Amino acid sequence: MTQLSENAKLNLTRKITAVEQTYLIDSHCHLHDQDFFAPEKQTELLQKSVENQVQKIVCIGTDHQDSLNAAQFVLQNPNYQLFWSYGIHPSECEKARPVVDFSKLEKPPIAIGEVGLDYHYGRGARDAQIKLLEEMLDLANRSHLPLIFHVREAFDDFFAVLDNFSDQEIRGVVHSFTDNKKNLKKSLDRGFYIGVNGIATYSTLPMPPLGRIMLETDAPFLAPVPFRGETNDPSHIKDIANWLAEKMNLPQAEIAKITSANTEALFGI
Repeated sequence: MTQLSENAKLNLTRKITAVEQTYLIDSHCHLHDQDFFAPEKQTELLQKSVENQVQKIVCIGTDHQDSLNAAQFVLQNPNYQLFWSYGIHPSECEKARPVVDFSKLEKPPIAIGEVGLDYHYGRGARDAQIKLLEEMLDLANRSHLPLIFHVREAFDDFFAVLDNFSDQEIRGVVHSFTDNKKNLKKSLDRGFYIGVNGIATYSTLPMPPLGRIMLETDAPFLAPVPFRGETNDPSHIKDIANWLAEKMNLPQAEIAKITSANTEALFGI
């Protein structure tokens, strides 16, 4: 019987441990929103996510109250690795915005978002959207937090606004990127990560390098193939990871390892 050398044993142990420690992160979902998920359903989906390799979930705020609801949801589920972000979606740009003080919160946000510009539906005057984005950039700078950007059909104005903040360090992810190669390159050149979700499984989007990808569901929206049209949930991160592994011809464990590391690096989680 062949004896393994000590180095071979050590390498084998490292490989086994790496497989055991492989996990996925949903970097962008709305599982806290009870307009879509009843409390008992939320509990069921949290457990389902863990069973499908998803160990960390980030709940994304879309307005002041929704953000606080996300924070409360995180506190109510201490047995899961949940995080939240404070954001005001561009469609909410004309509503009153309370002053926020994260220092008074039991568990502060890990990012500012989702924030940005969305000209697709014409909701919200463009000047008001830009003003809101500028406020959120200031908030992120004061809070020393990264940003989660929502940008649709508005990249020229988006980059122009960022140029006005060139004296600040702006770290972030462009969530649910669905634009062209030019704007993908510009986003990458600014050091941003790119959110890849179910849309990628049924469209022909330009794909960023793996080292800049963060996986997201945007649940309850944008379920991947073969669940398109159904209510999405964080467990489907595994389906997106499997699709990406096939597209990139890489093991799913490698996809999980790198995309999770990307998310942890940006959010500090």
